[in-house]
Amino acid sequence: MLIPIEGVLSKDEVRQFREQLAAAPWEDGLKTAGTLARAVKRNQQLADGSPLAVELGNRILRKLGNNPLFISAALPSRIYPPKFNRYADGGTYGAHVDSAVMQVPGSSVSVRSDLSATLFLAEPDEYDGGELEIEGPFGIQAAKLEAGDMVLYPSSSLHRVMPVTRGARIASFMWIQSMVQNDSSRTLLFDLDQAIQGMSGVVPPDDERLLKLTAVYHNLLRQWAQP
Repeated sequence: MLIPIEGVLSKDEVRQFREQLAAAPWEDGLKTAGTLARAVKRNQQLADGSPLAVELGNRILRKLGNNPLFISAALPSRIYPPKFNRYADGGTYGAHVDSAVMQVPGSSVSVRSDLSATLFLAEPDEYDGGELEIEGPFGIQAAKLEAGDMVLYPSSSLHRVMPVTRGARIASFMWIQSMVQNDSSRTLLFDLDQAIQGMSGVVPPDDERLLKLTAVYHNLLRQWAQP
C-alpha cells in the first residue's frame, strides 16, 4: 500500500524548514550506513540528535498527530524520530530494504519498521532525478511529490532513490511501528475507514448502515491491534 498524504506541511512551513536547513551542517550519509548500504548510498544527512533535527522533527510529529489521513493509514504506535537527508551532484541510494527493528538514538526504545515515510521538502522542478522508486506486487511505483507532501509505504518494500543530476532533493524520512503489524490487515482497515468517512455527512450519524460499518471497523481493530 503506497499512500500519498498531501499538505503535511504548508508552503510557508516548508519555506521555514528550508531556511533553517540551508545553513545546516550536513554530514556524509555513509556515517549511518550499514555494511550493505555503504555500497549503494550516496547522500548527506543531518546528525541524529542534532538540535536542528530534533526541533524540525518534533514539528513534523506534531503535524502528523493531527493529520487524519496519516492516523488512518498508519495507525501509529511508535515513530522513529524524523531524520533529514539531501541528495545532489549525482547523489543516490540504490535498491535496499529498511532494517526491521531500529533503536532510537540515546534511548532504550526500539521501533519495528512497519511503514516508511518520506516527506518532500523541495519542489519537483527544483531538481532532476531523485524519484523514490518503490517495488510492490503491481510493479515499480515512483514518487516525486510537491514540497510539504508525504508518501507512506511498507518498510518491507525494496526501494531506491534515483540519482539527482540537477539541483538538490531535500527531504525528511522516518519509520512507523503500527498498532496493526500486518500490511494486508492494515490496508483493509484503511479502506474501511475511508469508506466510513466518505459516508459521513452524506447519511445521518445515526444511520444503521454507518453504525454497523463503524462497529465492524472497531471490532477488527480490537482483534488485530497490538498497542
